[in-house]
Amino acid sequence: MAKRAVVLLSGGMDSAVVLAWMVREGFDCIALSFDYGQRHRGELECARRIAASAGVREHLIQRIDLRAVGASALTADIDVPKDRDGLAIHNEIPVTYVPARNTLFLSFALALAEARGASAIAIGVNAIDYSGYPDCRGEFLAAFSTLANLATRDGVAAAATGARAFQIHAPLIDLTKSQIVQLGSELGVDFAATTSCYDPTPAGIACGHCDACILRARGFAHAGQVDPVRGANQM
Repeated sequence: MAKRAVVLLSGGMDSAVVLAWMVREGFDCIALSFDYGQRHRGELECARRIAASAGVREHLIQRIDLRAVGASALTADIDVPKDRDGLAIHNEIPVTYVPARNTLFLSFALALAEARGASAIAIGVNAIDYSGYPDCRGEFLAAFSTLANLATRDGVAAAATGARAFQIHAPLIDLTKSQIVQLGSELGVDFAATTSCYDPTPAGIACGHCDACILRARGFAHAGQVDPVRGANQM
């Protein structure tokens, strides 16, 4: 029987690549997306298309309203930063950081994994070409892995035999954005079905100026490929 995994799927390019990678590695995948009050919730439609194309056994879209928490440009009435230079993108934690988002998402993924008999949880975090979010670092994932195997029934049962019940997979953690583009191309990812923009137009057109758009554009350019999703500034 195939190994089972819960894969966090936002609808963005990184999570789409991770899902394709997990499928290639032989996992029977359950996709998990979140409607958390994000201003770019159009990404959920992308997640639906990606999950359907990948043939996952199940795709859950879980509602968690982080607008009640606020304090982020993605969930509150705060302007999304635009046209930040590369140094700022890599060395400052921007206001698009959503407090404890990946902790919350991974916690729900852990509950789902234990309930569905999955031993793996996969997430598309990256600590090279990213916006400096603290919950995208390897140290965070290592800490969460310890928690997952300490605070669950399956973790306790596995520990009694000297094993670990859950493993966190983050295959993109040490890749540049261009390497992610290259890997996705090798895996046959349809990048046209993905979205990255934090502040798209009502029609869903990428702004081309937020951190996510800038990093995506650089990734495709450095990979020598054309992004099939063009931002408003490229139209």
